[in-house]
Formats: sequence, C-alpha cells, structure tokens
Amino acid sequence: MSLKLATNALHAGHDVKKTQGTRAVPIYQSTSYVFDDSEQAANLFALTEAGYIYTRLNNPTNDVLEQRLAALEGGVAAVATASGTAAIATTLMTLLKAGDHIVASNSLYGGTYNMLSNTLPRFGITTTFVDPDDVDNFAKAVQPNTRVFFAESLGNPKLDVIDLEGISVHAKAAKVPFIVDNTIATPALLNPIKYGANIVIHSLTKYITGNGTTLGGIIIDAGTFDYSNGNFPEFTEPSPSYHGLKYHDALGPIAFIARVRVEGLRDLGSAPSPLNSFQVIQGLETLEVRMKKHSENALELAEWLASRDEVSWVNYPGLSSSKYTDLAQKYLPNGKSGIVTFGLKKGFEAAKKVAENTKIFALLANIGDTKSLIIHPSSTTHSQLNEKEQTSTGVSPELVRISVGIENIDDLKEDLNQALKAI
Repeated sequence: MSLKLATNALHAGHDVKKTQGTRAVPIYQSTSYVFDDSEQAANLFALTEAGYIYTRLNNPTNDVLEQRLAALEGGVAAVATASGTAAIATTLMTLLKAGDHIVASNSLYGGTYNMLSNTLPRFGITTTFVDPDDVDNFAKAVQPNTRVFFAESLGNPKLDVIDLEGISVHAKAAKVPFIVDNTIATPALLNPIKYGANIVIHSLTKYITGNGTTLGGIIIDAGTFDYSNGNFPEFTEPSPSYHGLKYHDALGPIAFIARVRVEGLRDLGSAPSPLNSFQVIQGLETLEVRMKKHSENALELAEWLASRDEVSWVNYPGLSSSKYTDLAQKYLPNGKSGIVTFGLKKGFEAAKKVAENTKIFALLANIGDTKSLIIHPSSTTHSQLNEKEQTSTGVSPELVRISVGIENIDDLKEDLNQALKAI
C-alpha cells in the first residue's frame, strides 16, 4: 500500500504489534540491550542479524524516526544524529579523508560554511565554493580529488532555489555523491532525491520538530550512488575498522548509510537521545499542515513588507519579483517555506534596531519554529565570516531575516509595523 506524505508522517516505521499495542511511539530510554545468547550477540556485531546493541549505534525510538523520514524523503534508510551540524559532519567524515575536495554552493548557512572553510581544512579536506545560480560552476570546480558536491535546496539566508537536476547531472559526470541539505524546504515541500540527490540531510531542530524544544539531525540515503566506481576504495576494500567488511559487496545500496552507523556513530558519537527523537516525532506528525501555513503567512508578509517605505528590498522565492520564480515553481509548487529576508534603507543599525524592537517575533538564532523569529545575521549568525564571505552567502549589513510562524497574519504585520516605526 503506497501512502501519501501526511499519512507516512503519522505512521511510517511504527508497528504497534511490536510495541505492545502502543498508539504513540514509545521512548526506549535505555543505553543498551540484553542479547539472547552469545551467538546472537556475535551475529549482531557481524551485521548478519538485525537488532539493537547500544544506543550510540541504534535505538528503537530513533529507529522509528529514521524509518519515517526515509519514507518521507524517498530514501532506502536513514541515521539520526544529535544535531543538523552533526549530520553534516558525520556524513562528510564518513565519505572523505585527508586530501579530498568538496565543491559546495556558496549560499550556505553560516555554521556549515565555517565548517567547510575553516574546520575541515585542518583535517586536510578542502572546499571550493561556487555560485549555484550557474550549475556549470560545479563542473568547472571539479578537481581530480573531488569526492562530494554539497548544496542547500533553499539557501539560508540567501533563499536561492537550487537547480537540483542541473547539479545532479554534473555530480554523475564527476562520479561523486550529491548531498543536499533540505532543512528549509522539508520533505513536505520538496524531495531532492526525485531530482538526483544521493544523500539528503536535515536539521530536525528546525521545521521538522517545529517548536524550538529539541536538537536533532538526520542523514537519508537514496541508495542510488555507486561506491564501486573507483573513487571510494573505503567501500570496496576490506575495512580495517570493521573486521575486514567490504561495505559495497556486503550491503549494496545501503553501504553508505550502514557505514555511517557502524563507523560514523560509533567513532564520532553523534547519536541523538531517544527522548529527543520522540520529541521530533511529535513535531513531524503535523509537518505538512504547518508548512502550508508557514508558506501562506510568509508570502503575505513578504508582499506587505515590499510596500513599506522603510524597506529597500524583500527576498522571498514566492514573490513574482524573485529571480528564482521559475525554479520555485518547479521545485516548490506547494509552498516556498517560511523564511523571508528584507533590507532596511537606513542600513546596519536600523536592521539591528528592528530586530530588537519586535514583541511577537523573538530575537534569537533559530528558524522553523511555529512561533515567529527574527535576527540580524550580519552581526550574529554570520559574524564569523568576513565581508566577502558574508556577501557570497547572501548576507548584507542591512539584511533582516525573519522566520514566519503560524500566528495570525494581522498580528505579525502589526508587530513589524511598530518595529519599523522605531527607526
């Protein structure tokens, strides 16, 4: 039986017959699990039998979350992590080694940009950042040691809609996996795997949980990349880290996600708490309904901001004035998510003043909450980047980013109205 997204968000991965009939997903708050006997224990460690060993590797509550999000994104399997950043780091450290190279969109969240530009080079992994508006830039940046393409489906805070199909063509030609961070769009609005992505990542902290209570991340494997193409000997040669296992030979389409679990989670320790996974599941159940409202409110507020004298420009993919209108219609026909950015005519100080004078919009460093949020990225989330780097990621001194919640739209307009009057 093929189920639609809203149904899968409520039911996928949970067999009530295996949980004593519980309608809600139980919280398995246990570090470890009793083996039936020594033979079963050996089988579990040899990956010849499915089961639970230790919560750093797998957990029944986490397992439901992983299966549910794999179903929503159209992947073969998934691994949950403690945060979105942990999902990115664990993915890259599983795929890459010293001397390897990444080609990435330059319109990335500031923390991700910093990881790729400053932290990974300490381990011998370098990145070339390219303007994704021209997908050929990815092909032009490929080097002999390139092993990954990385992009956000909807850039934060640039809000550029990425031509996933176009980039995926170049990824296939380069024989590298195409990793897409789909946090802002969510599977309710976009499934990157349908357009050629091999791995999808989310910060579950944002829209998927949706209430600002819980950190989490997810790595979803499409199962479509051929790791036997010669660029990834770690998947075809015996692994000294896992009793000589040849991941590609033994596990085929789930080779990558299996290695993430048995080596990535084991060695990097980025497993989520079962309680956090339970909290994420509660939010996930209403994802489709919330994303519709987020998108409706964001569009109306973007149009209202565009009429204000204090505002010099407004950026939202749903606006007819957006340079990404055609791509947004192709990739985001059911809504353009809830992030809006706008610029103040009076610049840096005015932008800071608006951010600190709202009453409903909370001034904090997060997005994707049911409650509306606001921030001035140039002085906060992207302050670790230099001026050139800020510009490349879509941040300018006068820019204000709002994460539009699901409150009454008239109240949100009135709140921004009084904040704008303060300047």
